[in-house]
Amino acid sequence: MTQRFQARTSDVGGIPVARNLPTRGRRQIGAWCFLDHIGPVHFGADDAGLQVGPHPHIGLQTFTWMIEGELLHRDSLGTEQRIRSGEVNLMTAGHGISHTEESVFGDRDLHAAQLWIALPEAERHTESRFDHYANLPCWQDQGATWTLLTGHYRDKSADTLQFSPLVGLDIDCAEAQEIELDLNPGFEYGLLTLTGGVDINGDPFLTDELAYLGDDQSSATLTCQPGTRLLLVGGEPLGRDVVMWWNYVGYDKAEIVEAELDWEAHSPRFGSIPEWPGERLQGPASPWRR
Repeated sequence: MTQRFQARTSDVGGIPVARNLPTRGRRQIGAWCFLDHIGPVHFGADDAGLQVGPHPHIGLQTFTWMIEGELLHRDSLGTEQRIRSGEVNLMTAGHGISHTEESVFGDRDLHAAQLWIALPEAERHTESRFDHYANLPCWQDQGATWTLLTGHYRDKSADTLQFSPLVGLDIDCAEAQEIELDLNPGFEYGLLTLTGGVDINGDPFLTDELAYLGDDQSSATLTCQPGTRLLLVGGEPLGRDVVMWWNYVGYDKAEIVEAELDWEAHSPRFGSIPEWPGERLQGPASPWRR
């Protein structure tokens, strides 16, 4: 049976976003453990847009899917990369990395999805790296535009770096359409309505409602309203829950505490981003330090 999860509003870099994962009753979908839906939003002439100062990560990949607008990513590896509509930025944190994100105004619209992928326990200290994907598989089928963000779907494959079996798929329906969606019975899936509305096997879902499709399904029938855009995420279940606090992902609380203390101590583990004019972000202390 399809489960429904409502987004909650959070502030990220000075703008409100819809936070869809983790949520009460569902912390992970495969290795996907975090999902923010940003926008669609239009910034006025005096708005600074999205401004996220230096902050750390461990044990995860940050995955940014840019639907509209432009952002600038900088990190402690020395990377400086703009991401534009139709592109993916993928940062592998491993043992530790820090980065910033800020709006770049070619136009003043922004629409994106920002996700985290938990690294498998054996890979959680892997070397940090950054990858940018400007040419993703994109095709027309069943009256919709499909973009494969990571993994495999039917006869399509994306070369996005993975550490566990995953799929990410954007489905854009300008007109009302009925779509047959193929699923891998070995994966669990979530489907987020980014815009518009959709019936999933007869159950209606509105914008920013996350549908958990579970596993052991080989297909789903989607009836899309005009102007509907969907984000499908799926993967093999990790088999255990990760521990998350602020910007850290790990497999035990001691890992999180160690990362907190290293960030506060300006450890070389997280490097620096000298181009940023403001202060580093400081997260709330985890309860495990007391």
